[in-house]
Parts: sequence; structure tokens; C-alpha cells
Amino acid sequence: MPIKSDKWIRRMCEEHRMIEPFETGQVRDEKISYGLSSYGYDIRVSSEFKVFTNVHNSLVDPKNFDDRSFVDITGPECIIPPNSFALARTEEYFRIPRDVLVLCVGKSTYARCGLIVNVTPLEPTWEGYLTLEISNTTPLPAKVYGGEGIAQLLFFEGDEEPEVAYADRQGKYMKQVGVTLPKM
Repeated sequence: MPIKSDKWIRRMCEEHRMIEPFETGQVRDEKISYGLSSYGYDIRVSSEFKVFTNVHNSLVDPKNFDDRSFVDITGPECIIPPNSFALARTEEYFRIPRDVLVLCVGKSTYARCGLIVNVTPLEPTWEGYLTLEISNTTPLPAKVYGGEGIAQLLFFEGDEEPEVAYADRQGKYMKQVGVTLPKM
């Protein structure tokens, strides 16, 4: 399963609206870059964040998630406390083709600051805004800039379509809009 190039990504976005909005090249303009690269697409984090807090002394339980575990922050930047965690969403909306799997890796600019971006794979036929998991591994507060690049997507095209894809099994995160918390 070879990684797909900028030409393939551009064609899929033009023909199938795979990424919206879509930037046809790298955008820098005094920002952390985003847009189309040689073998991937650098995504932007929106200005919506949910930052972990211990104010309510909640337990983090994926089967019974308490949304009081987070404080909502909206703005052009977000400070993630030391050794803490935040959720955010992309500015881009995705429509993943049936024969494509997408993996996300963090950008080196943030990685060199101790910020780790984790995203589970974008599965075939999944659609929506991507929820990003951002960990601050440092003993210092860390700043994340809304509207700027945060991670890179890598696209892999399968040799054949899967028998059952995400939409077929009515995946619980299908067409998510905002920062989406864990669901059962």
C-alpha cells in the first residue's frame, strides 16, 4: 500500500471534496505551515479547545466520560498546562474514500516543543471534522495556535475496497462537527 503523492491528493480533493477547505500548496505567512506537501497534507487546528482540568476531581473513564473533566477555551491560542492534555478539532472537513486509509503524525515544530499530537486513523468512508488529541509532555505550559498547522496526514490507497467500511457499520464518530468527546 504505497503512500499517495501531492498529485493524487489534489485530484481527490478536486473530484471528491476529500478535504475542505483545501490549500493547494504550503501556506506559511508567519504561521506554522499548513496545506498540501509532497506526500501528505498539513492540517490546521481550529480555535476550539477542551483542556483537561482537575477542578471537579472527575475520573477519566472512556465508558462513562464526565465532560466536567475539561474546560472549554475558544480563541486564537490555547495554553496547555504542564504534563496535561487537550482536545481540539481541525479546520478542515474530511470525506475519506472507500479505498483509502489516512494516518496522522505530528509536525516537528510542535514535537520539538514537547507537544504530541495523536489521532486515530481516518478510516475508509469516515466523514467529519477530525478531533485532535494534544499532549503537553513538558513540565512547562505550552501554547498552541488556532488556525495554524499542527499535524500531517498521510494517505494510503488499498489494493481493493474493504468489505465493510466505517459508514457501513454506522461508526459512532461519523460526521462529527465540534470537538467530540469519547462515546460508547
